[in-house]
Amino acid sequence: MFLKNCWYMAAWNHELIDGKLLARTILEEPMLLYRGESGRVVALDNRCCHRGAKLSNGRMEGDDIRCMYHGLKFDPAGKCIQIPGQDNIPKGLGVRSYPVVEKQGIVWVWMGEAAKADASLILDIEYLQNPKWRGVPDYMHYKADYRLIVDNLSDFAHLAFVHTKTLGGSEEYAYKSKPLAIERLDDGFRVERWHMNAPMPPFLNKFWRGVSHVDRRNIGRMYVPGIFFLESLFAPAGLGLEKGNREGAKEYRNCQFFTPETRKSTHFFWNYLHDHDLDDPTIALSLRDSMVAGFMEDKFIIEGQQEMLDADPDFKFHGIVSDAPLAHFRRTLQKRIDEEMNPPEKLKAVS
Repeated sequence: MFLKNCWYMAAWNHELIDGKLLARTILEEPMLLYRGESGRVVALDNRCCHRGAKLSNGRMEGDDIRCMYHGLKFDPAGKCIQIPGQDNIPKGLGVRSYPVVEKQGIVWVWMGEAAKADASLILDIEYLQNPKWRGVPDYMHYKADYRLIVDNLSDFAHLAFVHTKTLGGSEEYAYKSKPLAIERLDDGFRVERWHMNAPMPPFLNKFWRGVSHVDRRNIGRMYVPGIFFLESLFAPAGLGLEKGNREGAKEYRNCQFFTPETRKSTHFFWNYLHDHDLDDPTIALSLRDSMVAGFMEDKFIIEGQQEMLDADPDFKFHGIVSDAPLAHFRRTLQKRIDEEMNPPEKLKAVS
């Protein structure tokens, strides 16, 4: 069901301020996240190994955590280092510790075999902390399979109908915009799509005045297991954006991360960044609010999908042309999951 030997976004780093003990279920595993007094970020199984009490209801002591049921204390590696009233600590007593890395404002966790955790595999998202870009990181919870959200972001055609009055601008987007290129990659896909002489999308019209129509380019890049980047470029229509003229153009970067909570619920993190008028903080806030409005439209559709699929688990999807990227992604993801569950050495041993 889940790919485990990979990095998942677990939190924005600001979620761990002021000694907060953050309880978050990831891949159906209850997890505790916190920043110790040294500044180190820790990720542990949220269940005390004694009686299963929540460690997130415990107390941080330095970089350690104490369960406030019977007082067992665990270090950042998950090892039990103190049992009040008991001098002997059984060998191996402790809770699972997850490899965790903090990078560019994101807390990443490795859900699979700890020995295979390689920090170099974490994507570099340079513009998240580049002063030339500005955005407001945020979070939303979906009651739906994370793959349905990936499907949604893989399909630009839905902009025209789901987001007509917010992110899309008009229904003509579905008829007049065509994928310029679809690259099927081993770790996901890349899609480039243009829409020329398009009505200004409502979310940009809130602060970009005096322009009624724009030439619009979107480049979407989806990575396994569920990380999406969208590079958007808008310019006043007819000035030659497609020929490289960026006069009056504005750029945006949409970073989205889909981390399964359970098989039917998802943690959704995002940040929508812009590269213009950086001295005006209201633009980033306006874009954040517009994204929330747009994502709520997606959420309504996707959670409705989940309800229908739950009602009839045997329902089969029927593809259309615009499904090409998401179909490739699903095949790529499932191939990785199958390989993880049946590695070559396991198959060799069975044969």
